[in-house]
Amino acid sequence: MKLPGLLRSLRHRNYRLFFTGQSFSLVGTWMQRMAVSWLVYRLTHSAAMLGLVAFAGQFPSFLLSPLGGIVSDRYQRFKILLTTQIASLVQASVLAALVLSKHINIAEIIALSMMLGIINAFDTPSRQSLVIEMVTDKADLSNAIALNSSMVNVARLLGPSIAGILLASVGEGICFLLNAVSFLAVITSLLLMQIVPRTLTPPTQNVFREFREGFRFLVRTPALLRVIVMLAAVSLVAMPYSTLLPIFARDIYHGDATTFGWLNSMAGLGALAGAFYLASRKTSKYLHQVIAITSLAFAAGLLCFGWSSRLGFALGFIPLCGFGMMSQIAASNTLIQTSVPDYLRGRMLSFYIMAFQGMMPVGSYLVGILAHRIGAPATLRWEGGSCLAISLIYIYYLRRQRLERTASMEKVAVG
Repeated sequence: MKLPGLLRSLRHRNYRLFFTGQSFSLVGTWMQRMAVSWLVYRLTHSAAMLGLVAFAGQFPSFLLSPLGGIVSDRYQRFKILLTTQIASLVQASVLAALVLSKHINIAEIIALSMMLGIINAFDTPSRQSLVIEMVTDKADLSNAIALNSSMVNVARLLGPSIAGILLASVGEGICFLLNAVSFLAVITSLLLMQIVPRTLTPPTQNVFREFREGFRFLVRTPALLRVIVMLAAVSLVAMPYSTLLPIFARDIYHGDATTFGWLNSMAGLGALAGAFYLASRKTSKYLHQVIAITSLAFAAGLLCFGWSSRLGFALGFIPLCGFGMMSQIAASNTLIQTSVPDYLRGRMLSFYIMAFQGMMPVGSYLVGILAHRIGAPATLRWEGGSCLAISLIYIYYLRRQRLERTASMEKVAVG
């Protein structure tokens, strides 16, 4: 099957099935994310509680992702992913039942958010690592990873738009129910795949030694370590900006769930543009520079959005936030996936998840508290300034590395 360069990884049957099933499922996932935030703010009117729920949903990834990475390296990733998708279906169904029966309370939301965080700690390393088993031509791997990001962001564009309409008309429960149904698409796609099982060697080390082996590889690979540290820092101080969107929609711009949906969708539009940009790249070279530039774009978007007192300006600037954030995430993922041996892939991706999904809950909680004290706009400006500082530090180290490499080459030439 011949496809345009942008879609070339879809010629692989297994990846095409995965892409199709995940596309439906991720629309439901984004609907649920938006509905949870709106439900929490409707019940509590508390910025701090928004941060706490985000923390509860994401912090398990920080704690358990290393174990999830080891499980991904030890066992068949296909079976792990099938199990986690079924578990996610159950979680969404329980949430839908509680909301539709009007028996939901904040403690139950926190508990179910923690449950989903635990599932994701095992789901994400296996799902990300399984891509390399679906794409038999490794030249298409970077395109497949970028298309994954495109898929996420198309869903991020559609999911909040649909959720905004449903929240305003029928409430949060239908969003959770549709998310539960959407998992049937990805489960079906997994069952239709024909994946050759990996050759697994019985583990010769305990879990802690395997974790230490992965950590040593990371420390001894400075280029990867810088990417992980950069991602962790930005995830802590900048990426939790989405936690504040219900406050901007309702209190700053005096809107409703539809306004909230527009803010999320426009951020998703920018993120989609970033994902398409990475998918269109024909090489995985210069990804460090891409990470630096897109992080600067993210910082600029946050600062401009934070100073926007009108909804029209905010809708113009928030796509830049989405573009910068998703481009950095996808470029980091691609760089890691294309730089590590397969037997360490799950563990390296677990460090990526710890940096990305693991630090965000801490940041969400801190951002929620800060917004409660100084207001959402000032908090967003603080996030943008912090992101700018981190980006400049990363660029400094990139520049220093390039100068050291040049000096080393000149020394060898003279010698």
